[in-house]
Amino acid sequence: MNKILEQKQQIKLAVDCIIFGFNNNRLELLLVHRGFEPEKGKWSLIGGFVGNDEDIDDAANRVLYDLSGLENIYMEQVRTFGKADRDPSGRVVSTTYSAMILKSEYNEERVGKYDAKWFPIEELPELIFDHSEMVGSAIRRLRRRVRNFPIAFNLLPAKFTLPQLQMLYEGILSEQLDKRNFRRKVSQMNYLVRLEEKDMSESRKGAYFYQFDEELYNKELNFNL
Repeated sequence: MNKILEQKQQIKLAVDCIIFGFNNNRLELLLVHRGFEPEKGKWSLIGGFVGNDEDIDDAANRVLYDLSGLENIYMEQVRTFGKADRDPSGRVVSTTYSAMILKSEYNEERVGKYDAKWFPIEELPELIFDHSEMVGSAIRRLRRRVRNFPIAFNLLPAKFTLPQLQMLYEGILSEQLDKRNFRRKVSQMNYLVRLEEKDMSESRKGAYFYQFDEELYNKELNFNL
């Protein structure tokens, strides 16, 4: 029994953050150059160890804040990765978190410190350890969640057009959506509010801006319950 306890004490607990962004009408992932061995200089998710007196969610929030300077980021726990040989530096169990941030809002200086770069999800470089498996798991979860919950709005600015929204869903789902069917589904979203303002940058006719109303969504959710 004592031998088993000694082995448990050697296990380190970590978090890894899978950070999604919607940039230039493409779904992208923010990766960092790893700054230490093993695998120094290779592309990696941003992560860190959990402190002895730190809750695991707090550790993930700390890692995200250190990178972006943002607080209250939309974040979901995805799953835990614990293969015995996943990290050559020792026995490390890592819990992954999926986060969504706006490039226009984060601190460029902080991100630059980590030598971070955005990559389209279909053009990701080779990642260290089991980070590719982590990303795949997060993308699959995102695709399931986005069909039933309005989490995609966390990747859009406060005002957006329906073409932008459709491109975002297409980027997440990795498939083209019929415009008419998409607009029909959007029309059923009572929490999506059309503004009396247009984006004139794409066409002469322009496209109306919309906003996601979280209060209306919560009221609808509570009503359905």
